[in-house]
Amino acid sequence: MKRNRILRSNPCIRSLVRETKLSADDFIAPLFIVEGENIKEEISSLPDYYRMSLDVAVKHTEHLYRLGIKSVLLFIKCKDELKDNAGTEALNADGLMQRSIRTIKSAVPNMYVMTDVALDPFSIYGHDGIVEGETIVNDVTINVLAKMAVSHAQAGADCIAPSDMMDGRIGAIRASLEQNDFDKTSIMSYSAKYASCFYGPFRDALDSAPGFGDKKTYQMDYHNRIEAMREVMADVEEGADIVMVKPAIHYLDIIREVKNAVNVPVSAYHVSGEYSMIKAAAQRGWVNEQAAFLEAITSIKRAGADIIATYYAEDILKVI
Repeated sequence: MKRNRILRSNPCIRSLVRETKLSADDFIAPLFIVEGENIKEEISSLPDYYRMSLDVAVKHTEHLYRLGIKSVLLFIKCKDELKDNAGTEALNADGLMQRSIRTIKSAVPNMYVMTDVALDPFSIYGHDGIVEGETIVNDVTINVLAKMAVSHAQAGADCIAPSDMMDGRIGAIRASLEQNDFDKTSIMSYSAKYASCFYGPFRDALDSAPGFGDKKTYQMDYHNRIEAMREVMADVEEGADIVMVKPAIHYLDIIREVKNAVNVPVSAYHVSGEYSMIKAAAQRGWVNEQAAFLEAITSIKRAGADIIATYYAEDILKVI
C-alpha cells in the first residue's frame, strides 16, 4: 500500500513538502489616486480599499514597501471636466498620473511603479479608446496609447501596463518607447482580458463605466480559450515583457495554458469583483475571510501566475 497520508501527518511535514508558497515577491498592489490633499475615502463596493490623494498614497506606498511589496500599479480618477474623446488629459505632462509617478518614484525610488495605460478614465464615454459614432476605433486609439506610454516613461514609470485590448498596441507602444530612448521601460500587457461582470467595483472606484453599450467589441468573450492564446502570443511577438490574464479566479485554466506556452513571466489580476465577493461573504459570516483569500490567491499562483495583482496584497503579507 502506498501511504500518501504520511506526508500530511503534521504541520511541519505539510509545510516542508508544500508545492506552492506565497511570498512578498509575488504581488502587485493597485493604488487609486485622486486630486486633493489628505483624502482617504473608502470605495463602497470595494470594502476596506480606498481612493487616496497623492500625499496619502505616498505614505501608503512607503508602508507597502516596508512590508516587502515590490510593485504598485497606479490608476487615477480623472475629474469630469477634464474628460474628452481625445485623451487630452492622459497626455498632460502635469496630469495626475504623471505627477503621481514622479512623486512616488521620488519618495520610494526602489518601488517598481507600473501604470495603467487605457483611455477609459479620461473618456467622456468611459471606453478604452477613441469613439466614432458608437464604434471604438482601433488605430487612432493606439496612436494615443503610444504617446501616453511615452508620457508615463518620461515621468519615471518602470513598467507600462496597457489594459485596453486594442489590436497592435503592444507593437506601437514598444516602437514609441524605443524611438524615445526608453529601451529599459518594460511592458506588462493585459493580453487575455475578458469582458467580465467582475469589474463593477473597479469602475465605481474610477467612475469609468462605459457610457453606452459595453466593452465586448474589444475585451474577450469569456467562452473562448484558443482566442486567448492568439492574443497572448501576438503580444509576446510584439514585445510584451510580461503577459496578463484578467480576471484570475474564474480563468485559472487560461493562466495555466498561458504559462505552459510562453517564455515570459505571467501575471494575473485578482479583480475587484473577485475581491468583493470574499468580503461580502465574510461580512455575513459565511466564510473565514483570511482562509478564503489565502486559498484564492494560492490557487492563482498554483495555476501558474508568477505575479499577482490583488487588493489583498497587504493583508496577505501581514499573514505570511
